[in-house]
Amino acid sequence: MAIVRRRLAEGPPRRFTPEQQARLDAMTEEEIEANALGDPDNPPMTDAMLERAETGYAVRKTRERLGLTQAAFAARYGISLGRLRDVEQGRHDPDPVLVSYLKLIARDPEWVAETIAGRAADHAA
Repeated sequence: MAIVRRRLAEGPPRRFTPEQQARLDAMTEEEIEANALGDPDNPPMTDAMLERAETGYAVRKTRERLGLTQAAFAARYGISLGRLRDVEQGRHDPDPVLVSYLKLIARDPEWVAETIAGRAADHAA
């Protein structure tokens, strides 16, 4: 079976119709929350899920700032590609050591890469 890829339509995001906007404006905060809680396809995020999402977003932004793919970033910094993907997508709760390492990379990516390369050269000699 062929894989079908689709792109989102170009242009501004879809807006509510006037009727949809009026219905939303008429709802109280309690009604909005009750509807969100009652939607089995899109449950509200827990605090842990939000924290994972924030970490993943920060990692992705650092990687994109460096102009690296996930595979290139993982290889450059010695991180498992699967683990990097899990962190970026919020599926993995990174341990404190990984979080600290990712913060170092965000702060000084060249120094971290040079340090790792130097350690690898030291071990090869």
